[in-house]
Amino acid sequence: MRVSALALRIMQQFVRDRRTLALLFIAPLFVLTLMKFVFDGQSVSPDIGIAEMPAALTEQLTSSDADIQSYSSIDEAMADLRKGNLDAVLTVNNGRPSITLEGSDPSTNKAVLLLLQNILREHVNIDTSLVVSYLHGSADMASFDSFGPVLIGFFSFFFVFLLAGVSFLRERTSGTLERLLATPIRRHEIVVGYLAGFGVFALLQATLIAAYSVKVLDMYMVGSIGYMLLINLLLALTALTLGTLLSSFASTEFQIIQFIPIVIVPQAFFSGLFNLEAMNPWLQKISNIMPLYYGADAMRGIMIRGEGWGDFGVDAYVLLGFSALFALLNVIALRKHRQL
Repeated sequence: MRVSALALRIMQQFVRDRRTLALLFIAPLFVLTLMKFVFDGQSVSPDIGIAEMPAALTEQLTSSDADIQSYSSIDEAMADLRKGNLDAVLTVNNGRPSITLEGSDPSTNKAVLLLLQNILREHVNIDTSLVVSYLHGSADMASFDSFGPVLIGFFSFFFVFLLAGVSFLRERTSGTLERLLATPIRRHEIVVGYLAGFGVFALLQATLIAAYSVKVLDMYMVGSIGYMLLINLLLALTALTLGTLLSSFASTEFQIIQFIPIVIVPQAFFSGLFNLEAMNPWLQKISNIMPLYYGADAMRGIMIRGEGWGDFGVDAYVLLGFSALFALLNVIALRKHRQL
């Protein structure tokens, strides 16, 4: 009887807690559905620019699985390659094919080289040995160097989100926040104060992750370490403001964890760890509302392509916009604790 009574009490607690029921039954279905859409999308074809090519080879390339774009000069093709519109540029000089790979993604590099080697074998009048050069990266760049910048951003975002959510929740449940609200301090001052306090540790974490990745793990790095730290800090700030905001809607630490399948998991899918071009076009648009997408794009640009502020500045401004929006919503959320 005592065992059955205990079991009955546990079941009643679950029934009363709708969030737990949602986490138990709905969250797995949501994540599985999202994975279905992400991995069961459309095939991805490499974008190859060609210039000054023999007509026969141009015709065969056009009929291949790649998306071929013809240019009147090699300079025009290289300009598009630098903008990120192409995966490679192919031309033929003195009967020998020469290819310049964009180089940021080793898997794309291998796919382009394999495709071209198969096509060139059928042309006896052309030397089948490719002259390969890289706009970014190198032949020795590993896959981890490609998605490593995304992981740096993801871990900064994830752990700061948990830190902020749990810490701010404890401020509420311990009564500290209520005592602050009983003083003349205004809501925006509370939000700024908490963000400044938590932000010191977020900055330290971002610095540690960035330094460890480059100095110890020896990740591929050609850009500015200062820009890398800046983007990492902006990601941490966004996670900080988002974590404190969502903690306003949680009563326990477990309820903070319940936000992970809804908030963190989709961030991973749309951050660049998986090829966004392989997703359905309507699904790709969801990445526009994911802060981690902009942070990961900037991190890859800085670390792999050596981009400057003019290249990733938009990403930085978007992250600042997300942080400002979440901070404003934090101020509004405090109204339920005290009306000013």
